[in-house]
Amino acid sequence: MIIKQRKLDGQVAIVTGASSGIGAGVAKALAAEGAIVAINYVSGPDKAEKVLDEIKQKGGDGMIVKADVSNESEVVDMFKAVHKKYGTTDILVNNAGLQQDAAFHNMTLTQWNFVLNVNLTGQFLCSREAIKEFLRRGVVPDRSKSAGKIICMSSVHEVIPWAGHANYSASKGGVMMLMKTIAQEYAPMKIRVNSIGPGAIRTPINHGAWQTPEAYNMLLKLIPAKRIGEAEDIGGAAVWLSSDDSEYVNGTTLFVDGGMLLYPGFEDNG
Repeated sequence: MIIKQRKLDGQVAIVTGASSGIGAGVAKALAAEGAIVAINYVSGPDKAEKVLDEIKQKGGDGMIVKADVSNESEVVDMFKAVHKKYGTTDILVNNAGLQQDAAFHNMTLTQWNFVLNVNLTGQFLCSREAIKEFLRRGVVPDRSKSAGKIICMSSVHEVIPWAGHANYSASKGGVMMLMKTIAQEYAPMKIRVNSIGPGAIRTPINHGAWQTPEAYNMLLKLIPAKRIGEAEDIGGAAVWLSSDDSEYVNGTTLFVDGGMLLYPGFEDNG
């Protein structure tokens, strides 16, 4: 009997914003491939505990850890807590993100700063701590060919402008260049940094876009695949980018969008 080795056995992953939505889907997918997962949350520990319980029921392991990713000291403490329990971090998934939408002329500085602080500065703070650990530890060949892997959760809106969402789109454009720059800087140290760019995914953040048949059908006009994405679709991509299967992939955005970037308005010849 051949026992199939899981792709991430023995590796420790931190997934930010993992108590629901895409983050929860990614945490479960990584755990299913053998990773020990630290489930970050900022509020609602019951939701984080539920995700951890589901992981444990399927034979996985992990912990929950509270931190506001836009707060430097809380991010530092989160990494310290994970390292105290598990010794290191191998994988960081920068998933925590949010929206506060407004017409641009009505958008307040508070709305602008709140979205940029979580979506972009949060990824900077978490990536910085992860890279410090990757550099300290180096490559451990029986765990991974890489010293560490970072996945930045971006969006199709790092490419597609989105009226009424200037703060969100700007944050995702910033994520793209943050990812590419640190990928370039640390590739010689065998640290890999990539992004996932989800399209429309069935999560609480965009509930209004799919909750009714009318809204769902309107949404499908933007998606050549003619279905909304699920958190599991992103989880599968995260597993691949975290594993040695993608060892030569660095500094790129993997769009998981059902073809949303294919300009579906032209599918009937314009």
